[in-house]
Amino acid sequence: MDSDARSTGTNLLAAAALGATAAVAGKRLVARLTRGRFGDADEYNAAKVSVSGAITRDRGRPSPLSSATGATADEVVEQIEAADEDADVDALLVELNTPGGEVVPSDDVRRAVAEFDGPTMAYATDLCASGGYWIASGCDELWARDASLVGSIGVIGSRPNAAELADELGVSYERFTAGDFKDAGTPLREIEPEEREYLQSLIDGYYERFVETVSEGRDMDPEAIRETEARVYLGSDAAEIGLVDELGTQDDVEDRIAEAIDADVELREFTPDRGLVDRLGIGAERVAFAAGNGVASVFAGDGRDVEVEFR
Repeated sequence: MDSDARSTGTNLLAAAALGATAAVAGKRLVARLTRGRFGDADEYNAAKVSVSGAITRDRGRPSPLSSATGATADEVVEQIEAADEDADVDALLVELNTPGGEVVPSDDVRRAVAEFDGPTMAYATDLCASGGYWIASGCDELWARDASLVGSIGVIGSRPNAAELADELGVSYERFTAGDFKDAGTPLREIEPEEREYLQSLIDGYYERFVETVSEGRDMDPEAIRETEARVYLGSDAAEIGLVDELGTQDDVEDRIAEAIDADVELREFTPDRGLVDRLGIGAERVAFAAGNGVASVFAGDGRDVEVEFR
């Protein structure tokens, strides 16, 4: 065999090896991206649903520098409902790692959890604050790590004030409304005292509802909840004051679920029912912008005049 033939044979073998490697890698990638969409062949008797990142209605973000989020509130609700409808699922584990987020989406998830037919265990990993705690209050028990941050039972409303800047730029604001408070919170003029009182009353109303919901769900005295002053606590401290039921790892939570259903736990993670292209896109965003996450978090606003969130 001459040198050209040997070279050609070597190149063909190398190409074949590369193709086989790419095929295996591609198969693994597709398997990871479609995991949970088509289900697992293994038997399971408990479902795991994760709430990660800010709780929002959708994944839209105004800036490509904004951090990638996990499942939206609507997707989480769909996962919980799918688990509830699955005859093989006897219990639900809700993993929480969230600073909170929008009010109504948080309540949607809490309601779905509360309506689940079977034992429900919330598990706080790094952070379970505000809207995350609102969701946890719908579960039978809340577990956390001793170094988790838990609490922040409060509501925040905010509005930009660009009145002075508008004056400097010569920008004026003309009002055409029907109803005295229709434009309350408009950033291009100073807020009036009665408008401030009105907006604060909305925040107070959300807060009272938050306290009431946690009080009922966690069987706590409302005054004890108010005394937390919307602070976050280490998991160990949160357990001492009753914000957390038990401390432990996920293995410990699974042991508790096993007690509740009187069977060894086989857990299946329910994930959003997204297409392959959508999953690839989200993965690319996370890789591309992870390095700027700390700085980018300040660009998370959605441009509304007044924002109200569990934070």
